[in-house]
Amino acid sequence: MGYVHDTHMQKFVPPTAFHFVTGTWTHAAGNVAHTIVLQKAANAETSTVTIPLIVPGNENGGGNDGKGSMINSVDIDYEILTSAATSITATVWKIAAGADGAVAVATQVTATQNLTAATDAADVDQHRLTVSITTPEYIDDDDYWFVELACICAAGTVLEFLGAQVNYTFRA
Repeated sequence: MGYVHDTHMQKFVPPTAFHFVTGTWTHAAGNVAHTIVLQKAANAETSTVTIPLIVPGNENGGGNDGKGSMINSVDIDYEILTSAATSITATVWKIAAGADGAVAVATQVTATQNLTAATDAADVDQHRLTVSITTPEYIDDDDYWFVELACICAAGTVLEFLGAQVNYTFRA
């Protein structure tokens, strides 16, 4: 039986798995043939998009047995059409599931984004926003992670999300 330690694993998260709050959203055909998008109609509002980071976990979170997944970064592909947004800001969250009868606990994970929120990430263009985890850690079996995007949109801003890629280290 072999040992796997791969530092370059990727997992695609389709836009159909994204969750959104505030705004008029539809799943639609993308501007590029054979693609699908999650599209927000133009309106001046702050919308939130939540992207689940779905990777294999382990009961010990990479602890004693040295197995599991460690999220290193997330690449989010999106387009801003017709009018620039005010800003697109990413936050990473780790949720520790509560035991029966207990609430889950949300902890913000320290991360950086490669595009400046109020300029490069918000202009009319095709974007690949990379969110890097400052101190990656192996995921425990009772934790789940997601990226939350705060999208502050102008009246004419149309957003289209094409998907995300979770980049992680895997040990088994």
